[in-house]
Amino acid sequence: MTDAGTPATPSDEQGGFDLGRAPDTQGATYRVLARKYRPTNFDNLIGQEALVRTVSNAFETGRIPQAWILTGVRGVGKTTTARILARALNYELPDGSIKGPTVQMPTLGTHCQAIMESRHIDVLEMDAASHTGVDDVRQINDSVRYAPSSARYKVYIIDEVHMLSTAAFNAFLKTLEEPPAHAKFVFATTEIRKVPVTVLSRCQRFDLKRVEADVLMAHLGNIASMENVEAEPEALGMIARAAEGSVRDSLSLFDQAIAHAAGIVRAEDVRQMLGLADRTRVIDLFDALARGDIVAAFKEFREQYDTGADPIVVLSDLAEFVNFVTRVKIVPATADNVVFGETERVRARDFAAKLSMRVLSRMWQMLLKGITEVQGATRPAAAAEMVLVRIAYVADLPTPDEAIRMIEQGGGGSSLSTSSSPRGAPSGASASAAMPSTMSAAPMRPASPRAVNEAPARAQMLSPAANPAPRAMKIASFPELVALAATQRDLQTKSALEADVRLVRFEDGRLEVAMERTASRALIGELPRKLEQWTGRRWTVIVSNEEGQPTLREQATEARSARERSAEADPRVREVLARFPGAKIVEVRHLAPDLPDADIPDDDAADSSDSDD
Repeated sequence: MTDAGTPATPSDEQGGFDLGRAPDTQGATYRVLARKYRPTNFDNLIGQEALVRTVSNAFETGRIPQAWILTGVRGVGKTTTARILARALNYELPDGSIKGPTVQMPTLGTHCQAIMESRHIDVLEMDAASHTGVDDVRQINDSVRYAPSSARYKVYIIDEVHMLSTAAFNAFLKTLEEPPAHAKFVFATTEIRKVPVTVLSRCQRFDLKRVEADVLMAHLGNIASMENVEAEPEALGMIARAAEGSVRDSLSLFDQAIAHAAGIVRAEDVRQMLGLADRTRVIDLFDALARGDIVAAFKEFREQYDTGADPIVVLSDLAEFVNFVTRVKIVPATADNVVFGETERVRARDFAAKLSMRVLSRMWQMLLKGITEVQGATRPAAAAEMVLVRIAYVADLPTPDEAIRMIEQGGGGSSLSTSSSPRGAPSGASASAAMPSTMSAAPMRPASPRAVNEAPARAQMLSPAANPAPRAMKIASFPELVALAATQRDLQTKSALEADVRLVRFEDGRLEVAMERTASRALIGELPRKLEQWTGRRWTVIVSNEEGQPTLREQATEARSARERSAEADPRVREVLARFPGAKIVEVRHLAPDLPDADIPDDDAADSSDSDD
């Protein structure tokens, strides 16, 4: 991908955009940005490096297929890529220096102008949405037999090919399987699943991926400089995220934003244009909900609603921020993405460090369900407020196992009642009024009725009088943590920690690791819960991008190899090996001085003193 240059005009041979654009002069017909900056060569086709590399290698080696099929979401460049392919297949210079297809098209060729303007006689474009019948395909089958009139290849571009009827697809099969050497087909579709397998098997398939938001943001910045438009980076980031990977949608939105702002494109103007809530205010709403402050949450939501924010959009933005915080918690490097504003990144890091994965998952589930409820409600604002109430009330509410643990540790009913009551509740309300009993809040959790009904009986069985409350266990090192998994008889977790985890940093209650490719995806999600059960305290487990130390299994293997090398260097061992041809060292054991027959674990020894063969 290269940066776009100055928009091309018919006399500009170095341009990479729409070749048929008239110069921008006063009174000339205005062309929207999506057409004005439409790529005309592979250098300006952003975000599709895999396709460009494959086509380039195919042209260089002469392995050109008879048909391509391009698939992807709207606006990623399927039709544009098809035209660029047609231009590359027929690229010729007037002096005849180009002898075959090429992806390098620095200047305008003989056929380029006509191909990019869709008026070349040997490049046929057909919209399958309006030409769905077998008669349309029969016309192609009849014309494909004749050689091209002036170009190197006859190229047939069929857009939205999935719209063809079954009979039309069947009529295409023979021609598509054995076309003449001078004919090439390029299909484009957004519904690849609707294309028959018999057609797919005859085509080389390219899946055009969504363009990353940061790439779109940089592309919009380049276009803004060429258009002499000043735009705030935060505004470009909003447009890039709203486009959802579609280049055409991002340019259309940017075109609209320029007209809306009538000057500098500011983030506030884009926010009003798209009907988005203020990201800072969404974060403030998230903060109030995480603290259980329902009064502050109500006030913030009402202020946003009064300024014109859609309740569904507010909840959707809230869910998006929950997802962002969750991703930052799992992969901290996510917060370095410049597409997100500085405030979002800083506060997301803070929330990721404070909130547990269980709390974030609970908020996500409730918002997902709440958005559906608000969409079907007759009063969306009131329905959205009730969703916020549910989220705030369960912000501090413990799960059944946490409630039992609190009782075991002598927390009693008062601590449960206090933690489950929102901070925004009236100050005069007593704990008993807010929650009649210690377990009455359990139905508000996603727990089964059986677990709620059995909680009081279990609490009585596990009361401090019956069983002393276990004290929180302190872990000093990562090997101690692995040994703890062994004592808990969780051999699967112990094996995963030894073989699939590389230690980056360790503190009591905080574990930062790097993962091997063979590691189970569920390990990181289950490990904090297991450590909390084993130690009686909460743990934070972070996946780092750093290399980390070798795994414990690798360290043990290296130590074993070092002991074997040390034993082999011993003169007595060499003498034994020399006397017994074929003998080899299979194990090196360390013997305690006072217990000559006892085996000491490998980790407790440093030198080799004996060998078995």
